[in-house]
Amino acid sequence: MDYKDLANLIFPNAKDISYYEEKYPERHLLEGAVVSRFAPSPTGFVHIGGLYQALVAKEMTKKTNGVFFLRVEDTDQKREVENGVTGIVNSLKDFDILPDEGMISETEEKGNYGPYKQSERKDIYQAYAKYLLEQGKAYPCFCTPEDLDTIRKKQEGAKVRTGYYGVWAKCRNLTVEESAQRIENGEPYIIRFKSPGREDRKIKHHDMIKGNVEFPENDQDIVIIKADGLPTYHFAHAVDDHLMRTTLVIRSDEWLSSVPLHLQLFYELGFRPPKYAHISPIMKNDNGNKRKLSKRKDPEAAVSYYKEEGIPVTAVKEYLLNIANSTFENWRRANPDKSLDEFDFQLNKMSVSGALFDMIKLLDIGKNVISRMTADEVYENALNWAKQYDKELVQILENKDYALKVFGIERGNKKPRKDLSKWSDIKENIIYMYEEPSNYDFDKISGKDAKKVIEEYSKVYDYNDDKQTWFDKIKDVAEKLGYAREVKEYKANPENWPGHVGDVSTAIRVVLTGRRNTPDMYEIMQVLGKDEVLKRFENFIKL
Repeated sequence: MDYKDLANLIFPNAKDISYYEEKYPERHLLEGAVVSRFAPSPTGFVHIGGLYQALVAKEMTKKTNGVFFLRVEDTDQKREVENGVTGIVNSLKDFDILPDEGMISETEEKGNYGPYKQSERKDIYQAYAKYLLEQGKAYPCFCTPEDLDTIRKKQEGAKVRTGYYGVWAKCRNLTVEESAQRIENGEPYIIRFKSPGREDRKIKHHDMIKGNVEFPENDQDIVIIKADGLPTYHFAHAVDDHLMRTTLVIRSDEWLSSVPLHLQLFYELGFRPPKYAHISPIMKNDNGNKRKLSKRKDPEAAVSYYKEEGIPVTAVKEYLLNIANSTFENWRRANPDKSLDEFDFQLNKMSVSGALFDMIKLLDIGKNVISRMTADEVYENALNWAKQYDKELVQILENKDYALKVFGIERGNKKPRKDLSKWSDIKENIIYMYEEPSNYDFDKISGKDAKKVIEEYSKVYDYNDDKQTWFDKIKDVAEKLGYAREVKEYKANPENWPGHVGDVSTAIRVVLTGRRNTPDMYEIMQVLGKDEVLKRFENFIKL
């Protein structure tokens, strides 16, 4: 009996690998085109770090006219959550990072290199495992959990590395006949890779982000096919990335230490390995200490958080590009109106260490993004968000014509308003355009004096005044009530007046809006309209 006989005993129905090599040929792409993927597991929500990796992969494929695909790695089915694939697909869709191939729903896919769900590729993995068995590069292992525990305890007692390697690989040197006999006797087993590596030898590798790295060779005989017939991540990713013709693997740097094993698998399978780019995790400042964004502790770790808060998609992508490429911020400053698609993303400009997550910076980008939008764009985005998360805001925005006037205040100027950072800010920021204030905080002027201001200003207010005439009338009221007509006059001799025209103007603003700071008051009054302005004045005087 030889290796081929053993392979046939274990996988009697597996196809020859030549079948799959022909079925999934080399892709006909332009020279230099990158084929990359996002390959999450459907075990929970999509992490912002995962979206970050997907964005980088999409950028690299887009700029080279390559292919970006979504593969779902669901071989650990005990941890899979219900509708996990749907969550992944929708998260990419929400942030406009659309795959060219791969899963498009829980059960549907597009592309010629599928199935794109690992649990549906069992026959493929078994064909390649059979190939390794035929070559004597893999073997059945009959060790029970108790056996493995005993080996580990002996290693700890001997103060050596734990793992299944070298003399500790108990089933590695079983004869073909002995293995076959034990299989025929019904003993449970798994398939292990027979590593040719030695820990005392080094491998050198060039990572596309980390640069040149050096590791000991892999000498562990890892499991490649589990007892349920499904592969481990290590084996599945090698087979999949080969057959899907992946040229660049972008993933978290927690996998950097697996590079020796993964390269070894590619070489022993006879595959050309892809290039690797290991991204440092997004970190968080926690009382002066840096740590990874945590799924348990940090709501901002989940990509759903950004959608629920209503942070614009473009803002999230801009922020991720900002921490990905050191050149992005200067590019955006020089090109405020250009599409993100025009930015020349460079993999070698990515930081070797983890970027620090900064919510203030993200929200500032959100303000810039929204400030560049037209009133129509703000309205549509706000309404779409509100339909899912804020029914009261939907009612507020019911009168579209009026809402467009509200959103048009100070929009389109050389210095547009930057009071909105996310769609969940909208209601709080515009509610005074729909509801009369119930509280008045005048700061430097008393309520009694504010009443005099409103009484005098009501007499001269005219909806049809242009902006200059409107402000001149406020100056007239200030002067009549004993306030400095000009701020600079007051600053020169503050003892001569109780305040200045700015204080008078603030009193009017507070009566109309309940706030001391708002966008342009003239525009606000024009949108509120004559009747509403006079009604608010009258109600305040009555109070």
